[in-house]
Amino acid sequence: MGHAARIFRDWRRSRAPLLMTDFGSRKESTVSAVFESEFGYVYNTLRRLGVREHDLKDQTQEVFLTVHQIIADYDPSRPLRPWLFGIAYRIAARYRGRAHRRREVFGEGDEDLAAGAVDPSPRADAELESARRRALVLAAIEQIDLPRRGVFVMNEIDGHPMPEIAAALGIPLNTAYSRLRLARQDFAAAVKRLREEGAKT
Repeated sequence: MGHAARIFRDWRRSRAPLLMTDFGSRKESTVSAVFESEFGYVYNTLRRLGVREHDLKDQTQEVFLTVHQIIADYDPSRPLRPWLFGIAYRIAARYRGRAHRRREVFGEGDEDLAAGAVDPSPRADAELESARRRALVLAAIEQIDLPRRGVFVMNEIDGHPMPEIAAALGIPLNTAYSRLRLARQDFAAAVKRLREEGAKT
């Protein structure tokens, strides 16, 4: 059983009374299928939106609890991931709004979860440069203001078209384009700054 399957099993058990009283087995089956297929996407999206490693498991579960609560609102004729991104974005915004967040410290077992969710293959020396580039990209993305970051991640990383992004985030299309333009500028400036800082060390 993979990480996602174990987490869903534990999550489903913890929510068992809610599932049994408020939702039918068909809805649970739908949410289960979404969880199994999109766990890694949601997990990585939350990471890109600034959720710290030791909170990713809990915040991912918050996203899927919300999915479970509002799955009836989803229009299956539309792409699933932009809808999930909109939920993850709101969860991440609420998370980041809490001023009392602790500094990043892995909880016991979270390193295994992150490794399984992000890249299950063993890391080799040949992948070191690629890992450095990914770290640089993630660090630069983290320096983009969250509203701009949401548009940037959906377009530049996930490849969603702008009309889908605007609909998922509930913003006008022109606003989405403006945020993307500014986010690209922020990203380029952050990469330059981080490279300069790295060269000094």
